[in-house]
Amino acid sequence: MMNSFGHIFRVTTWGESHGPALGATVDGVPPGIKITPAMIQHWLDRRKPGQNKYTTQRREPDVVTILSGVYEGETTGTPVQLMIENTDQRSKDYSDIAEKFRPGHADITYWQKYGIRDPRGGGRSSARETAARVAAGGLARAVLGTLVPGIEIRGYMTRMGVHAIDRANIDWAQIDENPFWTPDAKAAETWAAYLDELRKAGSSVGAVIEVVVRGAPAGLGAPIYAKLDTDLAAAMMSINAVKGVEIGEGMGAADLTGEENADEITMGPDGPVFSSNHAGGILGGISTGQDIVARFSVKPTSSILTPRKTITRSGEPTEIVTKGRHDPCVGIRAVPVGEAMAACVILDHLLLHRAQVGDGPRGTIG
Repeated sequence: MMNSFGHIFRVTTWGESHGPALGATVDGVPPGIKITPAMIQHWLDRRKPGQNKYTTQRREPDVVTILSGVYEGETTGTPVQLMIENTDQRSKDYSDIAEKFRPGHADITYWQKYGIRDPRGGGRSSARETAARVAAGGLARAVLGTLVPGIEIRGYMTRMGVHAIDRANIDWAQIDENPFWTPDAKAAETWAAYLDELRKAGSSVGAVIEVVVRGAPAGLGAPIYAKLDTDLAAAMMSINAVKGVEIGEGMGAADLTGEENADEITMGPDGPVFSSNHAGGILGGISTGQDIVARFSVKPTSSILTPRKTITRSGEPTEIVTKGRHDPCVGIRAVPVGEAMAACVILDHLLLHRAQVGDGPRGTIG
């Protein structure tokens, strides 16, 4: 149950961390969209493991295969089936913990719910599942690029542990120039030294990721049960290890007065102009046409080398040390996952909007 998300653009993921393959079935894709495996592979390559010493050393090529829904390089309007084979599983790494629950991990709740679990890498609960989401997000980007030319979706890290970026140093060109997907080159240097220490100690740390959507039209979303920010928050919260989500000013809005928080509006030559963007590009669940800004926090990786107290499946007290290959900061590879989820949600709401009110603007101003 509950392996699907989306309303019209609907994604169902399948597979486990140490199974033969994983993937996604994507329904609701408009016909006639140009798509090739290489277009999706571009985004998967940004997420795949083993690219540097700061991520898990599991070596997966993450090569995507399109099994259905595309003919001669164009979507047919039928479900698109995407498959990614697993090639570098080391199931023996988890033999010592098959009877133990990892503190901070979904092991214990999965067992409590189903009475069975796959301890090899976390099975279905593994962040390995997010490769399928990134593949679906690549497909969503292709559709968005056709329907909304110029739309841009960009994610980046703003904090690692207690070390945050200095927004005065932001340079968007730096995002692809360091292993942390951060626009602050100085922060990247600090994080590198900090994560080296944690990695060598077998520990881990959390992070904060921000995702910005530029060029999305006004009018996406609905006032109550299909709010754009509701679905964005749910999408980000569904990513493994995410423990908090903010839209726009987020929790910081509680510190502001009404005067400070209000994004004042004036009329520009091309329509309404907002003086600020505390709302994160969404008012009353509907996009304003400004940048849509979502932010989420990722907890430290639960698999660490430091002994932790736990219990066995029979309830006996014990200690656990998790060996194997794990991300010291899972937030690094969560950046392309956050981008993918944003792409899926924005496309889904664009299709919902077109289904209800058509393509043209409704409430003209001026």
